Amino acid sequence: MTWDVALITGASRGIGAAVAIRLAQDGYDIWLNYRSNHEAAQEVARQIADLQRRCVLLPFDVSDDAAAAEALGPLLKEQTPYILVNNAGINRDGLLFWMSRKDWKDVLDASLDGFYHVTSRVVGLMMQKKRGRIVNIVSTSGQTGMPGQVNYSAAKAGLIGATKALAKEVARSGVLVNAVSPGFIETDMTKDLPKADLLKMVPLRRFGTAAEVAGAVAFLCSDDAAYVTGHVLNVNGGIHV
Repeated sequence: MTWDVALITGASRGIGAAVAIRLAQDGYDIWLNYRSNHEAAQEVARQIADLQRRCVLLPFDVSDDAAAAEALGPLLKEQTPYILVNNAGINRDGLLFWMSRKDWKDVLDASLDGFYHVTSRVVGLMMQKKRGRIVNIVSTSGQTGMPGQVNYSAAKAGLIGATKALAKEVARSGVLVNAVSPGFIETDMTKDLPKADLLKMVPLRRFGTAAEVAGAVAFLCSDDAAYVTGHVLNVNGGIHV
């Protein structure tokens, strides 16, 4: 029996791993992309296997177009994912006047070029089948701007714009495109932040969990969200409303 597939980028840990496991719980086989953390990816794959779902590991850098083509090409000839979650991204924080061109470019390449390299290969196939869900993981930084994160804020703001534009392009083909915008979430990316100070900014007075973000993604991929497209769903404890 062939099951619907969910392709998740940057899914060896943190939010991406939580999304992969949640969608496996919801009955999807998983194509799990990651860049280099083989051990963590294999652990996520083991948890997915325990859920009686298939997991295909896809180690490639989404910012590398040739690598994306090589990894995805053979799979896409056989099957079209029903779900694509663009989660891959990196941060290289620092004030703009000290920021190197590499730190600027690497962050934008991971979020924006990565979105293009993967989505452009999948969305046309979804349109042919007249079904599909694309969810882009963005950030509160892309909605409000965050000092010390000009590169990251720009990348995520760009991804929000891409979400809205693509949603309008493909709606008539039955493909829904939305974004989930996390605030401060308990992941490796936030472990070194001054938590006590940041909690004062959050009305709910706590950081969120990766599972809570995954729940929002699962909703947007469900039949309950069949009339939702071009939307940015905030998962931020009230820090931006």
